[in-house]
Amino acid sequence: MTSRQQHAEDRTAALAGHDTAGPRVRRRTAAGRVQEAHRHRRTQVGRPVLVSLAFLAPALAALLVLRLVPAAMAFASSLSHTSLVTGETSFVGLGNYATLFADPTFLQSVRVTLLFSLIVNPLQIAAALALAVLFTRRFAGVRFLRVLVILPIAVPPAVSAAIWSVAYRPDGLLNSVLSVLGIPPQPFLTSPGQAMWSLIVLLSWIGVGYWMMFLIAGLQDIPTSLYEAAAIDGASAWSRFWHVTLPLLRRPLAFVLVANTVSNFLVFAPVQMLTNGGPQGSTNVTMFDIFTRAYTVGDLSLAQAEVMLLVLLVLAVVIVQFRLLRGRD
Repeated sequence: MTSRQQHAEDRTAALAGHDTAGPRVRRRTAAGRVQEAHRHRRTQVGRPVLVSLAFLAPALAALLVLRLVPAAMAFASSLSHTSLVTGETSFVGLGNYATLFADPTFLQSVRVTLLFSLIVNPLQIAAALALAVLFTRRFAGVRFLRVLVILPIAVPPAVSAAIWSVAYRPDGLLNSVLSVLGIPPQPFLTSPGQAMWSLIVLLSWIGVGYWMMFLIAGLQDIPTSLYEAAAIDGASAWSRFWHVTLPLLRRPLAFVLVANTVSNFLVFAPVQMLTNGGPQGSTNVTMFDIFTRAYTVGDLSLAQAEVMLLVLLVLAVVIVQFRLLRGRD
C-alpha cells in the first residue's frame, strides 16, 4: 500500500467517525506530542535565563571593560620591555619578574608590606570589635561617642594625612602634649623605628570607625533571647561573648577581615604624603614602590609586573583567610 492510499484510507475512516487510525498515524501523533512537550520545556527553561542575562548584562559589561580587559593589558605589558632610549618595545617573557626578584628594593617593599599588614589588620579589627561591643550597650552619650568614632570616615584619606602631618611635626600637637608630660620630642616621621607606627595610628584613626559599623550591624542581628538563655544558665559575660557573640559574628568578621586586608595592602596616599617611603625604606610599601617605578623611574613594564605580583600576594592571603574562617555551613 502506497502512502497516498494509506492517507486516503485514514481520512475516510476519520470522516466516518471511527477510531481506525493505523499504528503509523498513532506513532506520528505521539512523537509530535513529545516534540511539542520538549519545545515547551526548553522555552520555559530558557526564558528565565535570558531575562537574567538581560539584567546582568550591564554589570557583566562593566566587569569586562573595567576589570578584566585592564588586567589582561597589564599582564601583557608585564611581559614586555620598553627601552627608555629608543622607545622600542620587545617581548621579554618572565624577564621582568626575574628582575624584580633580584631587586633588593622590591624584596624590602614586600617585607615592609607583610609586616605592616600583620600588625595593622589585627589591631584595627580588635579595636573595631571592642568599640562595636561597647557602643551596642546602652549608656549616657553612646550615640555622641559613636559619631565621634565614625566621623573620620567622612574625611578623605589625603586630608586626614595632612591633618596628622601637622600633628606629627617636631613642633606639632603631639610633641607639645609630650613636653607637658615631661617627655622629650619624638621624631614620629623621621625615625625608622617610629615612622611605620605613626602610619598605623593614622590608618587606624581612619579605618576603625568604618569597620565598626559593619560589626555593629552584625551584633544587632544576634537575637537577645540567646543572651538571656545563656545568662539563665549562669554564663559569665566573657563566656557569652566567646560562645554566643563570636560564633554568630563569624560572617561579618570574615568580611571585615578580608576587606581590611585588601585595603591595607593598597595603602598609598598617607605614605606618599607623610614619609615618601622613608626613612631608609622603613615605610616603602609595595604600592608606593609601584608608583616610584612607574612615575619616577618611568619603567611601566616593571611596574606592571610588580602589580601582578601584588595581586597574587593579596589573593593568596585572602584565600588563606577564607579557609581559616570558613564555617561548617
